[in-house]
Amino acid sequence: MKSASNTTNNALPEFPPNDLTAGIDWARDDHAACIVDGRGRKIATTTVEHTSAGLRELLTFLGRHGVSEVAIERPDGPVIDTLLAAGLVVVVVSPNQVKNLRGRYGSAGNKDDRFDAYVLADTLRTDRARLRPLVPDRDDTVALRRACRARKDLVKHRVAAANQLRAHLRNVLPAAVGLFKDLDSAISLAFLARFDTQDKVDWLSPKRLGEWLSKQGYSGKVDPAVLHQRILSAPRGATGVHGTVQAVITASYVALLHTLVQQTRTLEKQIDRQLDAHADAHIFTSLPRSGRVRAARLLAEIGDCRARFPTPESLTCLAGAAPSTRQSGKLRAVGFRWACDKQLRDAVIDFAADTRLANPWAADYYDRARTRGHDHAHAVRILARAWLHIIWHCWQDDLAYDPARHRALQRFLASQTGAA
Repeated sequence: MKSASNTTNNALPEFPPNDLTAGIDWARDDHAACIVDGRGRKIATTTVEHTSAGLRELLTFLGRHGVSEVAIERPDGPVIDTLLAAGLVVVVVSPNQVKNLRGRYGSAGNKDDRFDAYVLADTLRTDRARLRPLVPDRDDTVALRRACRARKDLVKHRVAAANQLRAHLRNVLPAAVGLFKDLDSAISLAFLARFDTQDKVDWLSPKRLGEWLSKQGYSGKVDPAVLHQRILSAPRGATGVHGTVQAVITASYVALLHTLVQQTRTLEKQIDRQLDAHADAHIFTSLPRSGRVRAARLLAEIGDCRARFPTPESLTCLAGAAPSTRQSGKLRAVGFRWACDKQLRDAVIDFAADTRLANPWAADYYDRARTRGHDHAHAVRILARAWLHIIWHCWQDDLAYDPARHRALQRFLASQTGAA
């Protein structure tokens, strides 16, 4: 893999072909398109439906006017696939940028698809020096990204469902809350499926609980007598007819959690297979505490297009790990970077925070940030920025992370050895 110095220059030409640019305002059901000339004058506008016929009509509209460059607000989806397959140059302008750019044209701030299409087209005409054409990742990277994001959504739903079940149990069966480590674990769900009312829980004794746990293959280290004491210490739940009615709600939550847990595992197996087949897997799986899912998330969110990030700083800024500096006159403020790729930032922060447990250099880097007065979140972002520089070099040079070649780590280890 070529290093950054040999990366293809991913820039737009000084002037658009045929002196024409187009903007497309993407929507769920239809899309507004506008074409402007070199002076910013509207040449043509149209609206097409979000159907196969509508997308073909869009290509015909652009081709008829000789347009080869298009600005749009999102980097993926059927519209993007259609434009790229037709050989058009696609430039992504984020929705936040479009919102800020409306004021340039005297808009009152109201959202109008046709006006936004014009704003996109004219921005592509006037701001070419700072815009870059979209270079899509390979299909296997896109598929891995979608699988990782789908798993993240399922985990989010699982946590929400577990919280709802916990709140429900606090009212009708408090003994089941905190009995095992995780409420959505296999043993917890099995317990709730078998002992869903206070009357059934009352039947248990230490011996009966131990026998039931043995049949379930319970591998926990907590003695059944201790677990039974937790049941006795908890407030009593609903009994009789009321308890039986409430058990129906409990069963609904348990069934939902079973499904979410199973589907999450199914996706994790799929992610594992996709990761094994990816050409960049060796880079991300070599990172400390990366595991499989975490490595897949990092790979998927960073992507495989090296030209997208010509410098480490470009990667750290998009990941939200670099501070945002605002300066006016003598006033200079450094703050949190809100404008970033939220999915990428989440993946990077999750990785960096956990490396403190496996990498002594990372632990020291984080500790020194905390010593300087930064809170946990800020310290993790500082550590994430340092890791992203390392990841960028490994990624650009197609090399796995090697602790022996990590000079900062080796210097820290040597200093610790000398101090000892």
